[in-house]
Amino acid sequence: MIRDHRIIDSFTAAAGYAYLSNFYLSTIYIDGKPYATVEHAYQSHKTVDESSRDLIRRSKSPAEAKKLGRSLILREDWEQVKVPLMKSFLQKKFESPFLRPLLIATENSELIYSNTWNDRFWGICRGTGLNCLGKLLMQLREEIKIEEAEEKP
Repeated sequence: MIRDHRIIDSFTAAAGYAYLSNFYLSTIYIDGKPYATVEHAYQSHKTVDESSRDLIRRSKSPAEAKKLGRSLILREDWEQVKVPLMKSFLQKKFESPFLRPLLIATENSELIYSNTWNDRFWGICRGTGLNCLGKLLMQLREEIKIEEAEEKP
């Protein structure tokens, strides 16, 4: 029997999946400080300098946070910590009782962070890329399913 293989490759409001985007407004708290989006948290953690981190945290939009993040001198361990940090930020985001069921509702769909701005690490651009964001979201979805199954009597 062949199973349906759904692909969700547009994390936009028009496609109905804006909540999968790191730009989606969903405040998370890290060390007691609020970050308006995962993008704010991710960009701010590219540095260990608290004043730069705070400036990015307080930026008006995720696009502004991303722009500020590009101007930073990256912390020395950035390549080692960026994926675990992203995973932790996504875990916090999907603790939300509103967002958690939406992620689960993607069922077994393949989640692909398609983009046109050449992000081939977190996504796929013109058919090429690692799709690390999509993979982290699918991994988190499976972890939540297991956790919820274990909670049921």
